[in-house]
Amino acid sequence: EDHMLKRLARPFVLLLTAALLTGCTTLGSELVAPSLEVTGVQMLSSDMFAQRFKVRVLVKNPNDLELPIKGLDYQIILMGDSFAEGVASNSFLLPALGEAEFDMLVSTNFVSGFARLLSRVGGGKLENLDYEIVGKVYVEKGMIRKIPFSHRGTVDFSKTLPPIKPAGKSL
Repeated sequence: EDHMLKRLARPFVLLLTAALLTGCTTLGSELVAPSLEVTGVQMLSSDMFAQRFKVRVLVKNPNDLELPIKGLDYQIILMGDSFAEGVASNSFLLPALGEAEFDMLVSTNFVSGFARLLSRVGGGKLENLDYEIVGKVYVEKGMIRKIPFSHRGTVDFSKTLPPIKPAGKSL
């Protein structure tokens, strides 16, 4: 009798598991990728071999749930050339339907995109430069742990970045 009950219960358990997995997939697919926008770039130091920049990033959360961000990997393309890439381990709580700003420190070498960028603007102003930032945001918990993002815009290299206004709770 016990054996018969197990045989009858197995298809039910499989059906329930499939329904739960489908439900989770549906919930996960409704998560919209946050948008990341480069709002400023400031050169911190430069020599013949390397340059260090502070890159200010604004993250907007279009979801109605907060996202505990633990970092991101990124590539920044300026005027069609690779400018910087790497991993930022900035941890913060991105409010539901809210936004947060953070700074990333990036290094480039002169042979890389910065020298090409300078030659392309030909001594012109470093304002309204076309950029693209692509990568993945890493979320601390939840069904989806990596959310891809991509954003195109323009950025100004010529201004000093003001201090960040506190936004989002730190983790």
